[in-house]
Amino acid sequence: MSLNPPSLRPDIAPAARLSDGPARAALGRGGQPTIGMVSLGCPKALVDSERILTRLRAEGYAISPAYQGADAVIVNTCGFLDSAKAESLDAIGEALAENGRVIVTGCLGAEPDYITGAHPRVLAVTGPHQYEQVLDAVHAAVPPSPDPFIDLLPASEVRLTPRHYAYLKISEGCNHHCKFCIIPDLRGRLVSRPAHAVMREAERLVENGVRELLVISQDTSAYGVDLRHAEERGHRAHITDLARDLGSLGAWVRLHYVYPYPHVRGLVPLMADTAAAGSGVLPYLDIPFQHAHPDVLRRMARPAASARTLDEIAAWRASCPGITLRSTFIVGYPGETEAEFQYLLDWMDEAQLDRVGCFQYENVKGARANDLPGHVPDDVKQDRWDRFMQKAQAISAARLAARLGTRQWVIIDSVDAEGATCRTMADAPEIDGNLFIDTGFDTLSPGQIIPVTVDEASDYDLWGSPA
Repeated sequence: MSLNPPSLRPDIAPAARLSDGPARAALGRGGQPTIGMVSLGCPKALVDSERILTRLRAEGYAISPAYQGADAVIVNTCGFLDSAKAESLDAIGEALAENGRVIVTGCLGAEPDYITGAHPRVLAVTGPHQYEQVLDAVHAAVPPSPDPFIDLLPASEVRLTPRHYAYLKISEGCNHHCKFCIIPDLRGRLVSRPAHAVMREAERLVENGVRELLVISQDTSAYGVDLRHAEERGHRAHITDLARDLGSLGAWVRLHYVYPYPHVRGLVPLMADTAAAGSGVLPYLDIPFQHAHPDVLRRMARPAASARTLDEIAAWRASCPGITLRSTFIVGYPGETEAEFQYLLDWMDEAQLDRVGCFQYENVKGARANDLPGHVPDDVKQDRWDRFMQKAQAISAARLAARLGTRQWVIIDSVDAEGATCRTMADAPEIDGNLFIDTGFDTLSPGQIIPVTVDEASDYDLWGSPA
C-alpha cells in the first residue's frame, strides 16, 4: 500500500498507460484486428476513450493490453496546459517507438500541425470527442474483419476504471469564458445529455456491479440549461433533479466540477442523510474556486467572482455538517500581488476546505490571460505554490485528526497481502486520500462498502478497522 505524497496535485494528468480495459472484457476471437489505447488527461477524456473502445469492440476489433500486441495504437491526448502537451507528445513518441502505427485524438488533436511537426509519422490526428473521425482513422489503418456469427455488441461498455466505480459524463463543453481557459474553444459550448439517457446509462452501470458513480462535466451546475431543463420520459434535465434520481439507484453518487451558483444549495439537503444510510448523493462538493481575491477573480473573468463564497460554505455546512469540500486554485496568475496572495491564504484559514489542489499558472496557447500585464516570475510562483500547499496540508491534517474515533463508510478499492486500500465518502479516486485497513481485512474484497472506525490519521490519509 502506498501513501499520498505531501505534494499531491490532482491537476496533473496521470502517467501515460496502455489501458488495461480489455482485462475486464475478453480480448476477442482469434484473427481479429487489434487496437491499443493510451488515455491521458482528465476523467472526461477517459470517458471518451471508453466510448471509442466500446465502438471498436462492437465492430469486431479486439483490444490489446500491450503495444506489441496491437495492429495500431490510439493515443487520447490532453492539451490544456503546456506541461500536459509535452506529456502527450512524449506518449505519442513512446507509442511510435514501441508500435509504430499511431492514431492521435483528444484535446491536443485540435492542433494537428503541432503534433505532426513533432511526430510526422502518426497515421491520423482527430480532435476532442470526434468519435466518428477516430473510427474512420482506425478503419483506414486497420480494416475491420467482423464475423456476424460471433461478434456481438458487448453486454456492457468497455471501461478503463475498476469494476466498482465509473465516470458518468452528463454534458460536454462550457459556456464560460475564463481568461486562462481554452476549453470552450476545444470542446465547444455546453451540450447536455437528456436526463433519461443519463439515467439509462447509470442504471446499466449499477446493474453491472458499479457501486460508485462519479458525475463529471465541464460545468455540472449548468447541466440542462441548454435544454431549458426539459422533462422527458419522467426525468428532468436539472442537476438537482438528476442528482436525486441518481441517488435512488443504491450506489454512491459523487459530484465533480460544481460551480457555486445559488441553486447549488438545493443539492446539499440531498446529501444530509447519506452519511447515515451509506448510499445516495455523497456529502461531497468539488468546486473550482480558483482564487479568493475579488480582483484576481475579476481578471480571471470567473463566473462566480461576486459570490460570497464564505457565506455559501457556512450555509452548506449548516445544512449538511458532514459535507466535504474540495477545490483547486491557481497561484501566480498575471498581476497577482503578494497582498492578493496573502488574502487567499487568509481566506483558506477561514474556509477550512477539506481537499485542495493547486496549479502554478501557465500560459496556454489561445488563452486571453496570456496578454494580461504583470506576469509573475517562475521563482515567485514556486514560492507561492509551496506556501499554499503548506497551508493546505496543515488544514488537511487538522481536519483528518478530528475524525479519530469516528465511524465512516468506506468503499474498498483493492486488497493485497498488506491490507485493504479504501476511500471514505470524502475521497474521490486518484485525487484525494485513502483509508487503510491493516487488520481484519481477510474477508474483504474490492467494491464492498463497509463501516470503519478511524484509528489513526496523517496529513492526507486515515487508518481504521472494520466497525
